[in-house]
Amino acid sequence: MKLVFAGTPEVAVPALDALIAADRHEVAAVVTRPDAPAGRGRRLVASPVAERAAEAGIEVLRPHSPRDAAFQARLREIAPDCCPVVAYGALLPVSVLDIPAHGWVNLHFSLLPAWRGAAPVQHAVLAGDEVTGASTFRIEEGLDTGPVFGVVTEEVRPTDTSGDLLTRLAFAGSGLLAATMDGIEDGTLQAVAQPAEGVSHAPKITVEDARVDWSAPALRVDRVVRGCAPAPGAWTVFRGERLKLVQAVPAPDVTGLAPGALRAGKRAVHVGTGSHAVELRWVQPQGRKPMQAADWARGVRITDGEHLGASAPGPDA
Repeated sequence: MKLVFAGTPEVAVPALDALIAADRHEVAAVVTRPDAPAGRGRRLVASPVAERAAEAGIEVLRPHSPRDAAFQARLREIAPDCCPVVAYGALLPVSVLDIPAHGWVNLHFSLLPAWRGAAPVQHAVLAGDEVTGASTFRIEEGLDTGPVFGVVTEEVRPTDTSGDLLTRLAFAGSGLLAATMDGIEDGTLQAVAQPAEGVSHAPKITVEDARVDWSAPALRVDRVVRGCAPAPGAWTVFRGERLKLVQAVPAPDVTGLAPGALRAGKRAVHVGTGSHAVELRWVQPQGRKPMQAADWARGVRITDGEHLGASAPGPDA
């Protein structure tokens, strides 16, 4: 089939690579978000998908909106049979959805209808799911509501961050998306409507969502730190400034600390929660690079009775 692939971030590149490598399909073009400012110089940088397509000699379309008339006209000229999608980042109007004969097929990183929305992997970690996966489905007007072609499952490991899990799903899902394209072309694969039961939603994780509540049990704190890594990053407040929590693990043998209370030893830093303590492994003070928590504690000279999360940072934090 002739394909036009839509995607933007690094997580979409494995799927694009899988489709480029598939002899039976032609990736005629990619659709991605416009170049965006990045780095201290704020220079415009192409998306990872755009860079990969350019390396492969594939036409890159960068509409500011899929509703753009020139973009839609070019898509009709290309006349794709199907448009596979991975994390493109923009809603597609019906006028665009109707162009390819076999529609737009999205690779979504959850077992639909669970975790419909922008942050399925983060919510799976936050919820303590033991198993998640990826689904391919035909895009329709609803948010991740279209009929499903296929799924792959993936175990959520006890130490997984969202970044760890998303990386594995990106590679497992790339094979699923390629197989879905094969099945659509062969006519051997039919999409099945999602069940009405088991629906859950996964809105984007905000910075405020990533703030640690030390009165919550240690298990919840652990999930927030892992679920918000690498972005937006779990955080708390120390001496009026924001402190990012890069890695923290439950310490069930350490008890007797009030929620948020700090205890710094020579080799370990513990914080009290609503249950037992957690051990801080890596932190990132405001304006600095990540560092081992023990080194941070020695540098700031924690005193008895100091807490994390005692006050909110100012508006410029």
